[in-house]
Amino acid sequence: MLMRTIAAALLMTSAIAWAETSSSLSTGFDYSTGKYGGTTSTNIFYVPVIGKFESDELFLKLTVPYISVTSEGTAVVRGMGQFKKTTTTTKATTQSGLGDVIASAGYIFYESDSVMLDVAGNIKFGTADADKYLGTGENDYSTQLDGFYFLNKTSLFATAGYKIIGAPAGTTVNNIAYGSLGFSQQTGKTTSAGVMFDAAQSSSELNPGTRELTVFVSNKISPTLKIQANLMKGFSDSSADFGGGLMLTGSL
Repeated sequence: MLMRTIAAALLMTSAIAWAETSSSLSTGFDYSTGKYGGTTSTNIFYVPVIGKFESDELFLKLTVPYISVTSEGTAVVRGMGQFKKTTTTTKATTQSGLGDVIASAGYIFYESDSVMLDVAGNIKFGTADADKYLGTGENDYSTQLDGFYFLNKTSLFATAGYKIIGAPAGTTVNNIAYGSLGFSQQTGKTTSAGVMFDAAQSSSELNPGTRELTVFVSNKISPTLKIQANLMKGFSDSSADFGGGLMLTGSL
């Protein structure tokens, strides 16, 4: 989902302004639409509340989202690198509620004037209602390596990770590798813009892997408040066709 891309971009921008101890709260929305290889579209509206705490080399993050899924004829249950389709009705229906809560922890193990490397672990709790097709109802576990290279006003960043996917009863899925690559360019005293490409392996023979390209712009409204906008284009049947969103982050 696009929010994983947004979270990675937020991690990148927060790393540039790394403080010994700090905390922040983020919220916003992500809207995506796609046919996922079918004939009708599924629309997903996602509103996360993200709390983050940083202390020296350690960072902790908790994401608690609200999700709403509107689909006609086919409901789509999505996760990173996985989705399934299930016929419901020929009428458009909307299901909404608590999404999958995600807890993350990371550690910066190398830092210099131009390079930063960290390792992070993530747990996606299956809190989204599987009966409403808001999630799989299972926990996923992932670990990843993030790298950043800072050169004047340009920042390059990349992620490589591996995810253990929880399989619902009667379903067989494969664990997947995933990654991202992108850059951010400072365009003014308080503004920056960038591009990111995300990819993940297929979790089953029935579905292709995800491929998504995202562009984003960020503006620091005040010393403690930042806004970021994103647009996404998917390039596989496991990705949304299009998506976009806004994220507001405030330092506490």
